[in-house]
Amino acid sequence: MSSSMPHPAPRLLLILSAVTVLLAGVLVAVGRAEAAETLLSQGRPASSSSKEGSSYSSGKAVDGNLTSTRWASLEGSDPQWIRVDLGVTSPISRVTLFWEAAYGKAYAIQVSDDAANWTTVYSTSSGDGGQDDLTGLSGSGRYVRMYGTARGTSYGYSLYEFQVFGGGTSTPSPTPTVSPGDTFVVAAAGDIAAQCTASSSSCAHPKTAAQVQAMNPEFVITMGDNQYDDARLSDFQNYYDKTWGRFKSKTRPVAGNHETYDPAGTYAGYKGYFGSIATPQGKTYYSYDRGNWHFIALDSNYFDQTAQINWLKADLAANTKGCIAAYWHHPLFSSGEHGNDPVGKPVWKILYAAGADLVLNGHDHHYERFAPQNPDAQADPKGMVEILGGMGGASPYGITNVQPNSQKRLADVYGVLKMTFAPAAFSWQLIGVDGSVKDTGPSYACH
Repeated sequence: MSSSMPHPAPRLLLILSAVTVLLAGVLVAVGRAEAAETLLSQGRPASSSSKEGSSYSSGKAVDGNLTSTRWASLEGSDPQWIRVDLGVTSPISRVTLFWEAAYGKAYAIQVSDDAANWTTVYSTSSGDGGQDDLTGLSGSGRYVRMYGTARGTSYGYSLYEFQVFGGGTSTPSPTPTVSPGDTFVVAAAGDIAAQCTASSSSCAHPKTAAQVQAMNPEFVITMGDNQYDDARLSDFQNYYDKTWGRFKSKTRPVAGNHETYDPAGTYAGYKGYFGSIATPQGKTYYSYDRGNWHFIALDSNYFDQTAQINWLKADLAANTKGCIAAYWHHPLFSSGEHGNDPVGKPVWKILYAAGADLVLNGHDHHYERFAPQNPDAQADPKGMVEILGGMGGASPYGITNVQPNSQKRLADVYGVLKMTFAPAAFSWQLIGVDGSVKDTGPSYACH
């Protein structure tokens, strides 16, 4: 008996074929989702073999501006290179080069873990400028560089932007619980809450708090003068709490001189607001660990008290972590209106002898970073890096007397330090209230 209807077996084959096609499409979509890439280079520290002038430094190639800022090497010389420090070793899947008219005809993309030994993941001898989107790269490294060996013009090499991408999700994931070996982000600032609220467009601390929120840091460090002018409990409740108070449970504060002005008594408002957070070990100075880092919070209002100095020496003697960061209010070195404060020199000597790596301060209302130096203000690779971050919301101060080893100073700016701590290194950015990167500091290895 014949029939025009399909035989059951062919019909089943048709169904299975359709399902196979559908599953293949799903798998391709999943594969694409898994292959989503993250921009790793923007705002990271960069360096180069040369620069045409101060307006064409290497950092201009990782600032996110594709049209008006650029890095340019010296003209007429090969080879030349530009490299970016990603902060940690990362898998590299793609590099995009946005060339200016002065492009590379022959160049390589190379990766390295130590900026000394390089592995080539891409090379060409027929570059033609414009935009080079180099996909499907396979390699990993902390440092990535473009190494040019033949210029395409008689000029030098010039890039509007040097973008490095790594595999992973483009959506930031929640900050994981820190364990030894992890890299983590900390938000830091001093001199924070003026007596104003978000209803005033000139009020800065609501805007700096918004940047902390965007960072989603592991914890928050404050470098004193948390609340102006007299740090009363009512002021903390009416101003600080409305903005930076949202991070209270993960804040690791220290006091500044304004916390001593409370008519109700020294630190009455400060301790009343923060509670045990202000004195986690029973004193206004304390220490704690995260990963391979040992953090020391000090009270610079009482550096003349033997008890705190003896505690610091004992704390450092007991430390087992490989990296040390300390923070307090009054900076030993400052180019601002308050200037250098010698009250911190004995503490610097103790920390220097212990091989500490980083000091964070406030008090002067500006941003400043110093190259590694010793307590006598002498450049010293074994010295500490000081970052002054007194731009959390109080009215800015000017720069009055530039100090030795000062690498960068920004006045009339509000912002938050975005500190990145790796197991054996640290780096940072200053994030302005508009969300832009105002400065990127070098990456430093722990001593």
